Amino acid sequence: MPPRKARLAVSALFFSNGALFANLLPRYPEIKHDLGLSNAAFGAAVAAYPLGALAAGLSAGMLVRRFGSPRVAVGATFLAGLGFVAAGAAPAGTVLAAGLFLAGAMDSITDVAQNLQGLRVQRLYGRSVLNSFHGIWSLGAVVGGAMGAALAALGVPTTVHMIISALICGGLSASAYRFLLPGPEPVAEHAVSGERSRWTLPRIGILLALVVIGAAGAVGEDSGSSWGAIYLSGSLGAGTFVAGLGFVALQSLQVVGRLSGDQLVDRFGQRRTARAGGVVVTLGMGAALLVPTVPGTIVGFGLTGLGVATLIPAAVHGADQVPGLRPGVGLTMVSWLLRVGFLAAPPIVGAIADATSLRIGLLVVPIAGVLVIGTAGVLSG
Repeated sequence: MPPRKARLAVSALFFSNGALFANLLPRYPEIKHDLGLSNAAFGAAVAAYPLGALAAGLSAGMLVRRFGSPRVAVGATFLAGLGFVAAGAAPAGTVLAAGLFLAGAMDSITDVAQNLQGLRVQRLYGRSVLNSFHGIWSLGAVVGGAMGAALAALGVPTTVHMIISALICGGLSASAYRFLLPGPEPVAEHAVSGERSRWTLPRIGILLALVVIGAAGAVGEDSGSSWGAIYLSGSLGAGTFVAGLGFVALQSLQVVGRLSGDQLVDRFGQRRTARAGGVVVTLGMGAALLVPTVPGTIVGFGLTGLGVATLIPAAVHGADQVPGLRPGVGLTMVSWLLRVGFLAAPPIVGAIADATSLRIGLLVVPIAGVLVIGTAGVLSG
């Protein structure tokens, strides 16, 4: 398979995955209002998405070994679409949570499969290209978020909207199938094959630090997706369209950061790039919360997207490089555990918001930036 065709096919997987997820986000304020949910109740329902990811994430490695990463990635994308349709049509908070649970479970499986494909393509190129795939994911999220905001403004029913989104994203994913890299996942030089992974305290420590880095990226992304529109509209009085710009700004600058991230990593290394990102998140979102204005908050969300751009790719790459583990074990473990950030962030922010204010709840974002600065030492220099 020519590397260029495989790269385009993997890019289609990442794009459809990002666009599918982002289509629902502009409808969150509408769904929250229609269902009469409090901040805490809405945060708990949204947390069903990462909870589903945690429930199903460890099965990804087994499914990939049995069916191959191409089949797993495409099949899970279609099932995730069904989950989003159910969430969009939800008549109650429990149904919203159930739909998001299914979508999150399938997303975690797609995530591992498409990242394994991306790492294989990266080996074919002999240089860093993984950040570009995650940049395509962010680009898909921007397109999906814009599509969702436009259809919401036009008054298209949420159920119809989600059906259209699922068909488009599922079709794009299926069209990429024949160009994906077939066969079993290759054994990297550092991995062990045909034997059990060797777990030691240093290796566990490295994996946990990588989880912190990836989870910090997840917390930054979630701040825009779960709370951006609600904070801008509810706390700062922005209109419907302007309220959606927080998420769009985050994803747009995340695209910029990820598309330029491969060059930065090749030049400065994962460690320095991640630490610089942590500084940008801490200062950018910290300043936006310290002096709350609509333009400043949109810029703050944008800088958050720029700062977290390379964090999840760095955690994925680092997990794949941990010596003494079977192929895919480190990646599956870190991909699974970093979703704790997605799981913990919505209910924590929601509970703090109900007790104080959403502005105070969003302080978890600059705190996450500080944690990245402290743990980036486990990444390659």
